[in-house]
Amino acid sequence: MSSAFSRTKSNLLNLEIFIDLVKLMKPRVMSLVIFTCAVGLLTAPNSIPFMQASIGIFIVAVGAGAAGALNMWYEADLDKLMSRTCLRPIPQGKLNKNQALYFGIILSATSIISLYYFTNLLSAFLLFFTIFFYVFVYTIWLKRRTSQNIVIGGASGALPPVIGWAMATNTLSLESLAFFIIIFLWTPSHFWALSLYKADDYRKAKIPMLPITNGIEDTKKNIFIYSILMVPSVVFPYLIGFVGELFLTLSLLLTSYYIYICYQLYNFKINKFEIRKAKKVFGYSIIYLFLIFALFLFDNVI
Repeated sequence: MSSAFSRTKSNLLNLEIFIDLVKLMKPRVMSLVIFTCAVGLLTAPNSIPFMQASIGIFIVAVGAGAAGALNMWYEADLDKLMSRTCLRPIPQGKLNKNQALYFGIILSATSIISLYYFTNLLSAFLLFFTIFFYVFVYTIWLKRRTSQNIVIGGASGALPPVIGWAMATNTLSLESLAFFIIIFLWTPSHFWALSLYKADDYRKAKIPMLPITNGIEDTKKNIFIYSILMVPSVVFPYLIGFVGELFLTLSLLLTSYYIYICYQLYNFKINKFEIRKAKKVFGYSIIYLFLIFALFLFDNVI
């Protein structure tokens, strides 16, 4: 009886460790990586076998998870100070920093080598560059030093659809550049909206996000400017002949609403209503990016 109880307890403990390791990989970020990578792959002019494509997308997701684990390893001291991140596995004491470091390194190496084996050298290199850029350029170098951290660091988040395209074609092209530009220009307004209503967290952790260094009004202005920059970014795929008029029309409608709510945020003074506006911009920005990439898929595949 005691032996069965011990086995059950051991199994539950192993399950908890597994769940915490998955949390290190930032599953919500991984879901966006999976979707955008799949869009890049499925809209490419070349097709690869279903099994190879599925394995490749899974490997890219694992690579993104590896970058997330290394990010949590390095930022454990900051995470425990912020309400948004204090429940992560390391601040809660469920995992230690060394476990996160070794886990991230092993996943990084495994994902890069595996992607080379199952697809090609270009996509493996792009995955390596994505992990390297996110960990060393964004997390270690930029995040604690400049308010432009998310602008420059956004390059890593913009690469998954480019990797998907490279998996199928073994090339880079204007089409894959179009994917990159859209996510790269979308990222600042998305994260600065979050930083507006989480400013106290960033101030406590001494992270120089734009609201802390430049103030609320300047942050709102920059959010509005970057929302306007989404117009040329969604027009570009049409100009290069990658998408048709349906994509152009619907993406411009989605973008117009995005600009409208960003303008509303910019136009209101500091109060609780403004905080709700910031949350609205942040929430819609996620839906917006998903729908833009869904339109890519609809226009090119269906």
